[in-house]
Amino acid sequence: MIRVLIAGLVALVVSIVIGPRFIEFLRANEFGQHIREEGPQHHFAKQGTPTMGGLLILFAATLAFLPVSHFRLQALTVLFATLACGAIGFLDDFTKLTHQRSLGLSGRWKMILLAAVTVVVAIVARHLHLSTDVYIPVIDVSVPLSYGWYPFLFLIIAGASNGTNLADGVDGLAAGTAIIALFTFMAMNVVSFVRSGPPAHRNLTTLDLAIIGAALIGAAIGFLWYNAFPAEVFMGDTGSMAFGGALATFAIMMKVEFLLLLIGGIFVIEALSVMIQVFAFKRFGRRVFLMTPIHHHFEMKAWSDTKIMVRFWIVAGLLCAAGFALYYRYYFAQR
Repeated sequence: MIRVLIAGLVALVVSIVIGPRFIEFLRANEFGQHIREEGPQHHFAKQGTPTMGGLLILFAATLAFLPVSHFRLQALTVLFATLACGAIGFLDDFTKLTHQRSLGLSGRWKMILLAAVTVVVAIVARHLHLSTDVYIPVIDVSVPLSYGWYPFLFLIIAGASNGTNLADGVDGLAAGTAIIALFTFMAMNVVSFVRSGPPAHRNLTTLDLAIIGAALIGAAIGFLWYNAFPAEVFMGDTGSMAFGGALATFAIMMKVEFLLLLIGGIFVIEALSVMIQVFAFKRFGRRVFLMTPIHHHFEMKAWSDTKIMVRFWIVAGLLCAAGFALYYRYYFAQR
């Protein structure tokens, strides 16, 4: 368990210590955020704020995880997906910066690259002989997907990555909700490790998953120190897509795919708000929300960034608590 604490603490210290110099580097090289013209008007005051802060998170988390890891394949897969999705986000951010616009990679290229990440995760899942059934708690049913499980993995990874990306629109919102979600996965693995048997025979796979979770949490908290309102740096797609890849792969490796709907509930809500808005406008010619993703709706209702952030954190905490309770009752009890 000391490894979990070390990983979190090292990532936190590295992120906070390096943060100022990293932000200054971004500012000196004019790696600033470009604001969408169709977004809320007050966002234009954030034009030029350093972006790609996700690089700081990825560096701190990786540096903290590797020295204390047992190098179990499941945890390494989470790290791979985190870095790979972060790399896709980096390409998106870099394209925006080089073209001096708010649009980066095309949706087609993002999907192709996310599909490549999914292939690697699917190969690992196959190697680990993970079940292709999806367990649904409460009704206590396992849905056999057979080979359909592998396309389902793409939906999980692509959906989580894009959902976290959509949530990155208010200072501290994406980082804070990701920390809460990652903490839930870490807690699940800590409980599973402690209850897996006597100290000499405990499951090191769950410990390693807890370690990578702690490393990401520590790095994200250090980043949040500088991302809290008013933000000195944005994570960009580099950070938001990395968080999505991490959460999706945690759910896949732990075989708790259904619980991602709760643990990543805020990101699901953000994505659903966009889908509902598009459907309503195309079908009925009217909008359900003032603006989407949904956090923009509350901005248009004159909620402050801090109020939106804190209330979304509260909702995320409640959803994650429900996810943890279901895990303990239905998943953990079956082991």
